[in-house]
Amino acid sequence: MNILTIIEKKKNKQELTKEEIEYVVNGFLKEEIKDYQMSSFLMAVVLNGMTIEETFYLTDVMLKSGDVLDLSSLKDKVVDKHSTGGVGDKTTLIVAPLVASLGVNVVKMSGRGLGHTGGTIDKLEAISGFKTSISKNQMLDQVKKIGVCIASGSASLVPADKKIYALRDVTGTTSSIPLIASSIMSKKIALGANDIVIDLKVGNGALMKDIKDAKLLAHYMIEIGKRYQKNVVCVLTDMNEPLGKAIGNGLEVKESIGVLKNHGDEKLKKLVLTLAGHMVEKGLGISFDEAYQKCQTNLENQKAYQKFEELVKWQGGNIDDICISSNVISLKSPSTGFVNKIDALKLGNLAKILGAGRIKEDDNIDYGVGFVLNKKVGDYVLEGEELVKIYTGKTDLLLEDVVSCFSITNNGVEKESIIIDVIG
Repeated sequence: MNILTIIEKKKNKQELTKEEIEYVVNGFLKEEIKDYQMSSFLMAVVLNGMTIEETFYLTDVMLKSGDVLDLSSLKDKVVDKHSTGGVGDKTTLIVAPLVASLGVNVVKMSGRGLGHTGGTIDKLEAISGFKTSISKNQMLDQVKKIGVCIASGSASLVPADKKIYALRDVTGTTSSIPLIASSIMSKKIALGANDIVIDLKVGNGALMKDIKDAKLLAHYMIEIGKRYQKNVVCVLTDMNEPLGKAIGNGLEVKESIGVLKNHGDEKLKKLVLTLAGHMVEKGLGISFDEAYQKCQTNLENQKAYQKFEELVKWQGGNIDDICISSNVISLKSPSTGFVNKIDALKLGNLAKILGAGRIKEDDNIDYGVGFVLNKKVGDYVLEGEELVKIYTGKTDLLLEDVVSCFSITNNGVEKESIIIDVIG
């Protein structure tokens, strides 16, 4: 068996065996298969896909490349959550402490930025001192004490996915249903929770561009979950404009704190309440409506924010010291009218160029840069009125590139619902 034969087989749209997929993943992990060879294999998968069986084999071999977290020492039920990522996606920062504030345990292993999407770990590291790399025992101890932990996870958990994930980020191989499904589900299963809620984003700023593909991805993840006796719920959500108003690591932490204090963007608040509602429904064994109301109450009374404060303190962070650039440009609207469209993908890529994301695998993040939108789709804007604040660092952008992300017309448009569908 050799990697060139397997690449050729997948290039010709042939189904791979379990043994062939094991050979590729384990060989890459042992560095017997080189980055350039793995990149070629991943591109073949992006172009030609994988069957559900191949995707299950890929998930299983990545899962078995490391340990599985044993949650039996936790007395209460644990519910997990994942987002497929998008521009301005800061839901985990809000949902995890909100759910924990209602007595449902959350053990969350998050990742770094992938493509044009921001990573939860990068956002948390914008908080001075916040430790994202902690051991399995520390994670469990923390959850026993405060009910929540968000970490990059132990190196012993799905190491194959970590290595493949980092390569996908810098080789244009992020948008693949089998690769996304196996990456997500290997991590979710390794974390041991029986109930998993997935925020599956759809649209211009998401990895999934259309609803058909998003539903197929949901089907893959739900089917993989069933093979491990896991209950998976996929909430399909709109990503045709940035989520919330902030794009950039420190800026998104600030916005998350605002929502945890029951302020901020209403669509973002609706999304986090829906995701948290499904998690609390599973965790407490109550109806979704009752769970949603409980979540809303804990935003209003700021118990969710207090839990976030507790989380930050436990992981060594200083909530009063969040990295945000002091170099700010106020970008004005070139015309009067309604914001008809915002190119979330382009804004996400511009934020990456600013330094909020990685272009190369070993790039350093500038935690303080990004955008804060003053106007969203459907809003009316006057010529000369502020459209967006740009927080810059060492790299500047052409302002016309940012302006071109906003389509302003004379005709108003309806604001789309953030929730598209719930599957599972």
